[in-house]
Amino acid sequence: MRALIQRVSEASVTVDGEVIGEIGPGLLILVCAMQGDTEAQADKLAAKIARLRIFKDEADKMNRSLLDAGGSALVVSQFTLAADTRSGNRPGFSTAAPPQEGKRLYDYFAAQMAAQGVPVATGRFAADMKVALVNDGPITIWMEV
Repeated sequence: MRALIQRVSEASVTVDGEVIGEIGPGLLILVCAMQGDTEAQADKLAAKIARLRIFKDEADKMNRSLLDAGGSALVVSQFTLAADTRSGNRPGFSTAAPPQEGKRLYDYFAAQMAAQGVPVATGRFAADMKVALVNDGPITIWMEV
């Protein structure tokens, strides 16, 4: 699985003019299931993200995790993280999991983030979403398991 995480002071996702998910301080997690990905990979990614020490402590050092900071997660499906740009000018997405499997693993990943003790809001799989965020730092990290 692949994820692009951004530390945010707030983030929201809108579908058809309606806000369907929003958080205050925490992480915006754009996530993509790749062909062959399993629940074990989703488990590992969720545990790693929940404990990744990228929030400031009292000494202004990035020493606290999402769990330590009491933050939330906005989990948004993002199949374009599978983009293959090695040839030509049009990205290919053939390495992304098929839609049905991608949705299953996306839902599973969001549930695993919640199981870690993180309050979770989500986007809508395969919808045309508008994502708004205030990047805090900015801190943006690419992850793959």
